[in-house]
Amino acid sequence: MIEQVLDEARARIRRSTPLEAAAADAVLVDTRSVDERQRDGVIPGSVHVPLSVLEWRCDQSSGFANPHLGNRPLVLVCAHGYSSSLAAARLVDLDVDAGDLEGGFEAWREAGLPVVAAAAVNGTPGMGGPQ
Repeated sequence: MIEQVLDEARARIRRSTPLEAAAADAVLVDTRSVDERQRDGVIPGSVHVPLSVLEWRCDQSSGFANPHLGNRPLVLVCAHGYSSSLAAARLVDLDVDAGDLEGGFEAWREAGLPVVAAAAVNGTPGMGGPQ
């Protein structure tokens, strides 16, 4: 059942390879947990928005939007590229220009693209700026 839901979600979103995402004029939105980010590092310039507040931080009309996301397309990043596909489809339902990173953070790192240590977590979840 979940495979069907995942396939349907992916049919509705733009998916980017790590190299495409690195070259895109888009905001990389890291949806991984704080623990994952601290353990594995982060993509430089990415913005952390936990899945629990994703829709509110990405919908500019919500009253709770993260101002660092702006009006550029979003590329969601999770650990392996599964939850980001489902989350991107939810954002598309809200008329947010969103897609996801094929293979997630693991694919980014395996492609040899830059990774840096995560900064300390401060403030309201999902409201920080680029890392």
